Amino acid sequence: MRTKFDGKEIYVVKSEPDEERTYHCDALASRFPTATEIDYPAGERVPVDSAAAVVLTGSTAAVYEPEQYPWVDDQQALVRRLVERSVPTLGVCFGHQIANAALGGTVEHVGMTAGLVEADLDHQPLFEGVAPVVPALHGDAVTALGDGMESIATAPHADIFASRHQSAPLWTVQFHPEITAALEPRLTEDFGWESGRWSFGDVTAAVVFENFKSMAESAPAAADSP
Repeated sequence: MRTKFDGKEIYVVKSEPDEERTYHCDALASRFPTATEIDYPAGERVPVDSAAAVVLTGSTAAVYEPEQYPWVDDQQALVRRLVERSVPTLGVCFGHQIANAALGGTVEHVGMTAGLVEADLDHQPLFEGVAPVVPALHGDAVTALGDGMESIATAPHADIFASRHQSAPLWTVQFHPEITAALEPRLTEDFGWESGRWSFGDVTAAVVFENFKSMAESAPAAADSP
């Protein structure tokens, strides 16, 4: 049975164009087992009118490469519509970046980080029960927030490590709550993953997804189309 809030769906927007690296999107989607998956690079789109909540995954694409990935502009337009409609939305890594870019923020290449890092997480419902050690896997970063966004976490290598909208139910995290020890061999092979002085035993980042579900369920109903 599908998960629905008042007859509407949760959608997981999978944004990975490299078929060899969709495993991180699959890991995220597994946290929402009854949601509908949307393959954005393949041309699938979210029917916003039926969306109770939307989750935007990570990607090896860059938000500043619409010439190579034309669907990036479409996804930015999706974010703006979700904000206008007050549809609860969670952006992860690329999702964090594209949400801020869609609202006028800036995303830049800053160099690859692939490993466990210690973050300074604000006291937010999204981070309830989340330990400060989280999995990070990104070469780009938000360097200027989008309009209406505020930073809610920092890390030694990223000043804007998570963000939230001041009036819409939009939350974003640069880190990857879906990454677990099971993915470590692939991450090491593909990205040179290094856990450093921490282990996945220190990580509780997946709680972010449960917190988001609870927040989405308690959010006011999304606005109807005009």
